Amino acid sequence: MKILDPILAEYAAVPGSLIAILQKTQEVLGYLPKEAIEYIAAETGIKPAKIYGVATFYTQFRLHPIGRYILLICMGTACHVNGAEKIVEAVSERLGIKDGETTEDDLFTLNIVACLGCCSLAPVMMVRGPEGEEVFGNLTRDSVIKILDRIASRSGDEGAEVSV
Repeated sequence: MKILDPILAEYAAVPGSLIAILQKTQEVLGYLPKEAIEYIAAETGIKPAKIYGVATFYTQFRLHPIGRYILLICMGTACHVNGAEKIVEAVSERLGIKDGETTEDDLFTLNIVACLGCCSLAPVMMVRGPEGEEVFGNLTRDSVIKILDRIASRSGDEGAEVSV
């Protein structure tokens, strides 16, 4: 956890800086593992329970690793009435994960969101990954499976398909 020392050197003595410490830690590690929380507690004197309280209160913080690709499926009104539930079902069946979960290979994380602001494309999914953000609209069960397979193939073996 020595990788966190520069962050702690900058913020540990600043009152009220716990959120900044957690944000910077998550930027470095990708999430807030138990070991990091314990290290921060030991180095700052803040009780681990307080750190967990802050980390679980704010939705920006993650206590588990996320996938290389974050799948954000809109469940706003327009998407909902245009079949977003079927898109979520197709993704969940194909990847074997539910909302908030990550595939075993750490490739995909599924998040259902309230609105992506792309109502004219309903149902819609945004994919955040190393290449940036991509928005896919007018989805069907078949089209979302093809999108997942295409993403999986560009991040690993050519022609690989997501296993069920």
